[in-house]
Formats: sequence, C-alpha cells, structure tokens
Amino acid sequence: MLLGIDVGNTNIVYGVFDGAELIHRFRVETGRGRTADEYAVVLRQLLAMRGVEASDIQASILASVVPALTEPMIGLVRAAFGHDPVVVGPGVKSGMPILYENPREVGADRIVNAVAAFERYGTGLIVVDFGTATTFDCVTPKGEYLGGVIAPGLQISADALFARAAKLPRVEIAKPPRVVGRNTQHSMQSGIVHGYVALVDGLVDRLREELDYPCKVVATGGIARVIGPLTRSIEDVHEDLTLEGLRIIFERNARATAASGGAERA
Repeated sequence: MLLGIDVGNTNIVYGVFDGAELIHRFRVETGRGRTADEYAVVLRQLLAMRGVEASDIQASILASVVPALTEPMIGLVRAAFGHDPVVVGPGVKSGMPILYENPREVGADRIVNAVAAFERYGTGLIVVDFGTATTFDCVTPKGEYLGGVIAPGLQISADALFARAAKLPRVEIAKPPRVVGRNTQHSMQSGIVHGYVALVDGLVDRLREELDYPCKVVATGGIARVIGPLTRSIEDVHEDLTLEGLRIIFERNARATAASGGAERA
C-alpha cells in the first residue's frame, strides 16, 4: 500500500492507496508543535481503526506547504513505517513542465493538483483549490503548468470579519435561504458565501479572457462541495485531487527509478 501525505496550513490529509484505489482518507488538524513521534502515534492509531497494519504501508509520498512540518513528517514515516518518503519538490519528477518564472516558488500542492487534473481530464485547465488560501492554477492543453492566482481563503476572510467587526457575531459558513439577508446571521452568510462565489466566478472569467485556449474548471479542497455548486464556472469537483496527484507522481518516479536501475544493470 502507498501512503500519501498532504500537509496544509490548516489540515494534514493522509490517503492510503491499494494500487490505484484510494481506500482510506484521514483529515487531521495541522499542529505545528507536535513531534514526529506524536504524529506517528496518531497516524498508526487511525490506520489501526481501519484494520491497516504498519507493515502494510510499503511506500510513502509527501507534499508540504508548511516548511516547519516537512522534517517532522519525514520523521513520522521513518518512525511508523521504517522507510523514507518521496518528498515532492526539486529533483522529483512530476512529468509536467513548469513555466513559472521561478519554478521553486510554486507550492508543491499546486503542482500535485495540476498533475492530477491533467491526468484526469487531458485538456486545458483552471484548477481551483479551496484551502487556507484559495489557488487558481492554469494548465495548458500541452500539460504545462502556466501559473495562476492566490487569494485569501474563505475561512481566513470570514475570521477577519468576525475579529475586526465588534458587533458582528461568529456564524456558521453555510448558504443562507436567500441572497438578501433578513437578519444579521443570514446577511453575514450571504456576504461570506455568495461573495466568495462571486470572487471565484470573477477570477475565472478574467483568467479565461487572458488564456488563449479553452479550459475546463475543476475544484478541490475542503469546501469545494459547498462553493462549487453555487458557482457558474466550476464544472467538476474532485475532493481527492491532491491525493490522486501524489499517487501519480509517486508512480512516475518509481518507473523512472526502475528504468534507470535497469539501464545501469544493462
């Protein structure tokens, strides 16, 4: 089995693959103060709940946008499973040309999402990832990563409103009954949810105007299933896109390593 680890600023998502099938997924809160041993204990308990033994995990791959947690995650894999993970970054073969001015600046999750989306759809793409930040990543019809947009995430925007407006209460992030709120709660929910829908549609419109090719718009991330259906631009939602991308990149690197080893033996 393959373990995929997606380390984000808000959550860490673990995925267990049996071949190409994602059989288990766990989402835990990102805790920057935890040690590798603490992470290892928590993950092994989660796996045990699903009947997965540590010996079943034969390989791992990691993508992290939190530099302070990269080494603890590597330590977690070593402590829990006895091997080193593949870490998405410079030197790892993604199979996707990066057209960013400085490819090292692109977050690992953005590349992983782009790889998975192009593998799945095989066309020009705008990939919207609803995370701590909301990213819009553009992929050309040739399968090249072009660049994109980084916007404040919905939860960040809502938290700023709650914190800075003394008379406004904290409300659940949910679609209100109508756009015109008849009370403070619904008015705030309308501004948060429908305002963010407008941000997504507006940015997608501007990206499509600038790109010189047709593109499909797909979404992933924690609240994609809440926001996606309310937009007019998002055509598909794939919750596990990042984990799928990790699996694809792992397999590409495993094939490359096997081919290289075969050439050396020959």
